[in-house]
Parts: sequence; C-alpha cells; structure tokens
Amino acid sequence: MNIKAQITGIKYKVLLSEDLQTVEFNKFNINKVSSFCLLKDGKSLFAISKWVSPKRTRSYPYERVYNTLNTSKKITVIPIIKDEGFDGDRDFLQWDTVSLMSLLDVFVIFAYYDKATKNGNYENKITDFQFDNNYILFKIKEIEQYHSSALHWNLNELKNNLHNIVDKAKKGYAKIEAQTGVLLHNPAGIETFKKKISKDVTDFMEFSRKKAQKAQLREMLTTQPKESLSTHTKAKITITNYLGGQYFFTVDEVLIEKDTVYLIENKHSTQSILPSKGDIKDGLLKMILYSNLCEVEVDGKPMKSKAVLKLTSEKLKGEIKTESSAFYREMFIAENDIKADLQVLISCLYNEANENGFEVKIGGVT
Repeated sequence: MNIKAQITGIKYKVLLSEDLQTVEFNKFNINKVSSFCLLKDGKSLFAISKWVSPKRTRSYPYERVYNTLNTSKKITVIPIIKDEGFDGDRDFLQWDTVSLMSLLDVFVIFAYYDKATKNGNYENKITDFQFDNNYILFKIKEIEQYHSSALHWNLNELKNNLHNIVDKAKKGYAKIEAQTGVLLHNPAGIETFKKKISKDVTDFMEFSRKKAQKAQLREMLTTQPKESLSTHTKAKITITNYLGGQYFFTVDEVLIEKDTVYLIENKHSTQSILPSKGDIKDGLLKMILYSNLCEVEVDGKPMKSKAVLKLTSEKLKGEIKTESSAFYREMFIAENDIKADLQVLISCLYNEANENGFEVKIGGVT
C-alpha cells in the first residue's frame, strides 16, 4: 500500500508540553542545559531544544521539539554529523529533518561536536559529545537579530553556511580522534557528504531522499519491539509540502473504511501502564503532520484521512477511545487501577486530540 498526501500549512494546539526552565544568556551553555529550555537575553525569549544526533529515531528529538512549540520563537540545535567511532554509527543530517523544522517554524542551528571522551566499554567508540558552545551562542545572537521566517533562515544556512559547518565538524572529529586515541570512521565519508550537497539545496534533497526511501523500505519489513499491532498492515506514506520537502514515513497500521483511511501511529509498552512520555510525544509530532494532511491518495485513489494515536500495554485490559463516554473511561481507569498522575496525562491527551481533530485509542493488546 502506497499513500501520498500534501501539507499546505500546520494548525495545531499543543497541550502536553512541559514547563521550560529559564536560563539567562550570560549563563547559557548548550552542553549543560536540559534538552529543552527557555533562553532569555534582555527582552528576547527563545525556546531551545537540542538533538544528540542528526538521526531522528535517536533519543526522542521530536519530544524535545514538541515541548518548545508553544513559544513564539523556537530554536533547535542539531549536529550535522555524529560519528560515534569505528565501532559505532555515523549519522548525517537529512533534508527532511530541516524541512519538517521549517514547517513547524523552528529555527535550526546546524552545529558540530568538538569534544568527546573515549567510551570505556569499546575499543573504538566515543561518548560525552560536546558542541562548540561559542559557536552556538554566536548563532543565537544572529537569530535574535533575524527578522525573516524560520524557513528563510534554515534555507539560507543550508545554502551559505553548511559547507563551513561540515569543515568545522571534520576538524572537530580530527581533534577528538587525536585527543582520545579512538579510531573514527574514514573522513572521506564526510567529504563525500559535502560533495553530495555541494551544488544547491536540490542536491541535498535528492541525496537525503534516496537514503530516507531506503530506510523507509527497511522499516516496512520490520516490526519494532515497541510496536504491538492488531494487524500487520504497514504502509509507506510520502508527504509533500509547499516548501519542496518530502517526508518518507512508515505508518504502523492502516485501516480503510469506505472512503476514509485511518493512519495509526502505535506506541506500545510491555512493562508500564502507558508508553513513556517520550514515546507519546514522538507520536504526537506525527499527529501534527497526519492531522493536517490534504489531497490524500491511497494507491492512486483519492480518500479522506483520519490520524489515530494508539497506545497499548501488556498491563491494560479493555480499551477507551476519544469518543468514549466519561462513564466508560471511569470504568476503564478503575478496572486497570490507573493512578492519578496517569489519569491527568490521559485527560490532557484526549483534550489535545479533540482540539486538533485526531483520535486516541488506549488499551490492551488485542
């Protein structure tokens, strides 16, 4: 099954975001602050989030960005390359990540690591990565004086600054390799990355798109440990937006009823009553996309679509849905002995779903 859709704009009300700690600019160090915070510089206020890897499947970066979406000016810091060492992975920035951040009106600081330490558990692996904080502060100051959109900033950085950052990243890893004695991946791979994106943004898009399509195909053939599916129907979905970006996702489950396709994002827990907040918010960022789709086609046939976030657990009995009555929800909560804090989470989650037109299903494995 192949699904295609368009996004022409994002309308979404965030309700589950965390309270952000405020940090003054003169005390700000990207390596010491939490994964998301508020940065105050005089009268300026920014919401800052940071990624530990350019790969979006690592360490819940979507959750971190989600927690900043209620602030008018949002910045996220993403390493363009993360090399864990010869015994680990090396990941590169993808175009679709940039395009998604632009769509969410998030300014991206394309950053690089210049410090790390040897991982004691491996011969050739590093850990405790640190960004060049002075560079981050410099770019924040630039954004503070920047009066165009996040989209314009992000595209401008890609066109005019990305090669410089690639060079800084290459030098940073050479420094790390010399200081730690850890063998990293061949730096020729960084040069290849640089050449692939050397001409213009279109080259970067195509380079990233081919890698994303391959990853999408691999995921199509795999059931992740945190998924518990009522069917084994996975489907590719390719979302195109007005920015020229394409997102290659895999929908966990697809259900077709008459002229409507239900796009189901599944989060599962084996040990807890509910999946973690990180998992849930990762799912919510998908809901932001899926609840704003238009011109949806399934194998070339136009259809309506409905976004669904499905939370399952080995610990739960029964199921509640967005449309479930208050009485039925109370019965479900009582039967499963759901504690007060999780009741609040569930209530907020259903409020967010109702505000934004998607469905939430919570229950046991069927």
